[in-house]
Amino acid sequence: MAEDIQLSGGIGGHPKGLNVLFFTEMWERFSYYGMRALLTLFMIETVQNGGLGFTMEQAGEIYGSYTMWVYLSSMPGGLIADKLIGPRKAILIGGIIIALGHFTMAMPSLAAFYGGMILIVLGTGLLKPNISTMVGRLYSASDPRRDAGFSIFYMGINIGATLSPLVCGYLAQSPDFKALLVKMGMHAQSSWHFGFAAAGVGMCIGLLHLLAQYKVLDGVGERVKQQPEEPKTDSEPTPSGNPGPNEKKPFFTGDEWRKLAALGILLLFNTLFWAVYEQGGSSLNVFAEKNTATTLFGWPFPSSWLQGLQPIYVIALAPVFSWLWIKLSARQPSSPAKFALGLLFLSLGILVMVPAALMSAGGKVSVLFLVSVYFVETLGELCLSPVGLSTVTKLAPRRFQSLTMAAWFVSNAIGNKVAGELSKHFESDVPTTMAYLFGGMAAATFVAAMLLFALTPKIKRLMGSVK
Repeated sequence: MAEDIQLSGGIGGHPKGLNVLFFTEMWERFSYYGMRALLTLFMIETVQNGGLGFTMEQAGEIYGSYTMWVYLSSMPGGLIADKLIGPRKAILIGGIIIALGHFTMAMPSLAAFYGGMILIVLGTGLLKPNISTMVGRLYSASDPRRDAGFSIFYMGINIGATLSPLVCGYLAQSPDFKALLVKMGMHAQSSWHFGFAAAGVGMCIGLLHLLAQYKVLDGVGERVKQQPEEPKTDSEPTPSGNPGPNEKKPFFTGDEWRKLAALGILLLFNTLFWAVYEQGGSSLNVFAEKNTATTLFGWPFPSSWLQGLQPIYVIALAPVFSWLWIKLSARQPSSPAKFALGLLFLSLGILVMVPAALMSAGGKVSVLFLVSVYFVETLGELCLSPVGLSTVTKLAPRRFQSLTMAAWFVSNAIGNKVAGELSKHFESDVPTTMAYLFGGMAAATFVAAMLLFALTPKIKRLMGSVK
């Protein structure tokens, strides 16, 4: 618990445990986003070029299902931590399983491809919800550093997500690396599997750092034990109407139910956000490969490198948002209002893809379209995602923190599945179809933003003292 650990001594005056969780999550996200940057491209690449030769419809189905289960597995992962082993052991075991999954995917067979994804799903389910829960436990509920701490933690996520497409994308797609493989007597087509293996190496670095700093997390990563029940007597209910010692306490108090209701509403909007945002790994990723001139000052680069743009923007902007929330203090927008702003920015970002899609009828379009889309979407991400993580830890009943955090990732899971289903309708050679697809997403997120702005006062009342 927060009172059991150092209250400062970490990054920017935050608790020391934030340093450990920052770097552990950074390397876990390196592994995840390195694999994610390659996944769809690898599936639609021809067999002759080392890919699987799947159609876009098949790739969208697998991408959506995989990313859904990555987050859906957070439910059993959170429950295991809450009831059995605690968050700290959960993230260690989860990281080991993730690394095994990436190395399995490095093997050139379809069985290894699917088997590796299953292992990554299982490992992420243990690691992802529990490391976020531990960040929340570093702070008391009233600590004004909490949202800023999550923004810093979120910056660590994005450092890993920035480096991974550069490293894994280079190994998988670069002609230079393929030429090196040929010189070494290997097939150029095996480059994809070196990209997947690099993701596993990243996870191993994260595990080594976690083990080296394991004791720093004493008091923050253990399972919360239930308080012993009071001895039963034959006493009657108290005059106030509260249950007497011989009566069962309610599963949740009225205040907890109201906070969970507020959280449930936010989870619905979070689902829509990720259904559109996750086009970055599917339809927008393929648009970069098929419809975008991926050159910079005449120098060509792998299309997967564009997957690093959003995390680069987060690294640049997260300190600004962290400073802004602290500067505004009590005047900052409420969590529901920040969610609405996130959806509004997302709508504006994906809207840029409508003219880009139509202009692709005349050939490959400028890379500046995707550069702009990812920038505006990142503004939305910073309004919603780190704030959402912080809000979950504030609204969740303490004895079910990891499980409640897992519910947040379940909404991400559903959003990812919907993203995969939407990407199945992407046709890189039919500009009007692409324009309708992106335009529909922009309209849906804009309407959702306006609706959430209207609901914000009601949600704030449900949240009670939580801001």
